[in-house]
Amino acid sequence: VQLQASGGGLVQAGGSLRLSCAASGRTLSINAIGWYRQVPGKQRELVAVINSGGSANYADSVKGRFTISRESIENTVYLQMDSLKPEDTAVYFCYVNTMEAGPRGPFGMDYWGKGTQVTVSS
Repeated sequence: VQLQASGGGLVQAGGSLRLSCAASGRTLSINAIGWYRQVPGKQRELVAVINSGGSANYADSVKGRFTISRESIENTVYLQMDSLKPEDTAVYFCYVNTMEAGPRGPFGMDYWGKGTQVTVSS
């Protein structure tokens, strides 16, 4: 599975950005897809993930400001980021958890995109 992300960039505080990520490749199904972020010296943290049933999970720090959505047919996920703050500055990684076919039955796999930089200036 390959993940192609786009949409990062530089924006002033209070502005908006929209990230997109397209998953391609052979897999039985996508269980969940979404975004994590990381700043230097800190662990990667969840931003927002949406599962196959359409339920979304958000980090407390982005609730009410970020919205995740998914186009299932195209296996594409979007992250609309509004009211951006300088503390949202990070490298954002697209993430997908898939179900794969194995010789002993299906199993789950995690895949990561290369990351896209989001910088919010004050």
